[in-house]
Order: sequence, then C-alpha cells, then structure tokens
Amino acid sequence: MPIEQVDTPSEIPYIQILDQDGNVDEELEPQIPSSDLVDLYRTMVKSRKFDERRMKLQRQGRIGTFAPSHGQEAAQLGSIYATRDDDWFVQSYRELTANLWRGLEVEDDLLYAAGYEHGMELTGEENQTPIAIPIASQTCHATGIAWASKLKGNDRVTITYFGDGSTSEGDFHEAMNFAGVFETPTVFLCQNNQWAISVPRERQTASDTLAQKAHAYGMPGIQVDGNDILGVYHATKRAVDRARAGDGPTMIEAITYRMNVHTTADDPTKYRDEEDVEPWRERDPIDRFRTYLLEKDVLDEGDHDTIEEEVTEEIAEAVETFEDKAEELGDPEDMFDFAYSDEPPYLAQQREEFTDYWDRHDVWGDHHG
Repeated sequence: MPIEQVDTPSEIPYIQILDQDGNVDEELEPQIPSSDLVDLYRTMVKSRKFDERRMKLQRQGRIGTFAPSHGQEAAQLGSIYATRDDDWFVQSYRELTANLWRGLEVEDDLLYAAGYEHGMELTGEENQTPIAIPIASQTCHATGIAWASKLKGNDRVTITYFGDGSTSEGDFHEAMNFAGVFETPTVFLCQNNQWAISVPRERQTASDTLAQKAHAYGMPGIQVDGNDILGVYHATKRAVDRARAGDGPTMIEAITYRMNVHTTADDPTKYRDEEDVEPWRERDPIDRFRTYLLEKDVLDEGDHDTIEEEVTEEIAEAVETFEDKAEELGDPEDMFDFAYSDEPPYLAQQREEFTDYWDRHDVWGDHHG
C-alpha cells in the first residue's frame, strides 16, 4: 500500500498594519473612531507612567513585587479593545494595560500589590478572573468558561493571556486540545516577549513559531506584530468574530519584547545583554502609535503633553488615595478572611496562633481589634 500524504495547515499568517516608522497598510487599517484612538493612546501612556511610578514605590518598600508590562502595552490593549465588555477576560499576571482599559483603578492595583487582596478581587467587574500566578493555569480556566458560554447558548467570547513560557506547560496543551475538540469560543493570546524569566525563546521550543502549535489542536494560528496596536486589534477582532460566530478557537502569537524585569525580584542583566534590548526600543509601541495619531491629525504635540501631565497627576492622586486606604485596611488578620466562605478548623487554628503571636509581641498597633 503506498504511503499517502495528509494535508495539514502549514502557513502562519503574519499581520502588521503599522510599522515602527509609522507607515500604515491602508488596506488593512481598521476604522476606529477618533475618540477611541485618543482613549487608547491615553491608556497606553497611563500604563507606562504607572509602571514607572510603581517601580519606584516597590524599590522604596511601599508595595510588594509585581510584573511590569513595559513594552507590551499594544499587545494587551489592541486585543482587549477587540472584545465586548461582557466577554470574559482571563489574565495571567502582567496585563496592567488591559486591566486599565477594563476599568482597574490605580489605587486598587497598588493595594493589591501591598498585600490587601480582598479575595484577589481587583476591579470588581463581572466576566473577569483574578491574577493567575501559576504559569498557564488560566488557559484551562478560559477554555472551561468558554465552554460554559457555548453550553448556555450565549455569544460571549473568552480571551486569555499568557506568555511564551506557558507554551511549555501541560495546562496550555490541555486547554488548547479541549478547546479544539469542543470548538469553544476561546481566543488564546500569547504575548511572546522572548523571555520566560531567564529562559530565551529559542530554549522554549524548536518550532519556527509558537502560533503553529495551534494546528496540532485543530485551530488557526496567527502571528502579529505585538508592538502594532492596529495589527493586534485586527488579528484579535478576526479571532473574536470567528469565535462569536460559533467557528471555534484561535491562537494569536503577538511578537513583542519584555523591556523591563520579569518581576521586581528579577535582574535581567544577569542573563541578557543590553545590545539585545536596544533594537526593541526603536519599536516602542507608544512612540509608534503616537506617530500614527499625529499623522492623522487626531493628536498634536500639545495634546500629547497634556495627556502626559493629566495621567501623571491622576497617578499621583491615586498613590495618595492608596496610602490613605492602606492605613485604614492594615489589619494582617484580613489574610484569613478571603480563602474560604466557611472557615475550616485548621485555618481557625492558624488564625488563633497568628493573633496570639502578634498580641504577645505587641505589634498590632491601632489596626487590630
């Protein structure tokens, strides 16, 4: 019997609409209202400025560790903008820009980073999951949520975010396989920022792209310039519309770069050279988008300066609000209140031991009892 060939998808589309010099592919350019373009730009600037401010706060010991999103603003914002407000947003731990678009208040993010988690609730919005620290675990949650939407017969889409390192985790493959088999309305948004902590992209996989992994699970895979907000929006909108129409999941690989530390506990100078980072500075997503808006006369230089001043002031006021709230909420016993609806005996015992220790050492101050 002769050997037969099985035809499988092999080509991976690569999308770029706005290049690093501000040139636009007019055939693919999305028609976004000017007011939305300004709001998107403001959100990107706010995210960058807030990242810089909270880095200083962390170094001063005023908040705990966090994962900066510097350089990945377009990948997050272009994609979340392509969703509806009632679509599910399933995040990892680096999606500051997407969270700001969904309504996250700066002071709430700071409270979370300072340890006041309140059940890991950030925005209080529906259809959004809390930060997920275990790598790729949220992809399974996203597939399950999307399957539930399909079973309920509603048209909500679930978008989930993860990094290149997640594609080496079993949860990623389980989620993709289940989504492919049951044709769930899931959009898998991989922010390929080239580094999984200290592990470079070339040590994650021997495949030419991460997007081609989608083909093994019966879904389309797309690559997009992750620093091009228009391209990311275009790619994600196609995937969202496809999912909403009942045609199943899509994986998008957004090619970007982690410009800062993995988290504030990391020192990237130990494992990567500055000369590798420098070319990506020329591809900065905010600079690129600003050039586009100036060319379209949506913004002028004065508008840019005003936006920077306004968001800087907003962040400064939010920091003051955060510190006032932190004083009010600073009861360490709160950590026991949000793990279970009904406190199990062993947790009650831990609470008793904890409060006894702190009372004996007289470190509660005015916050306890």
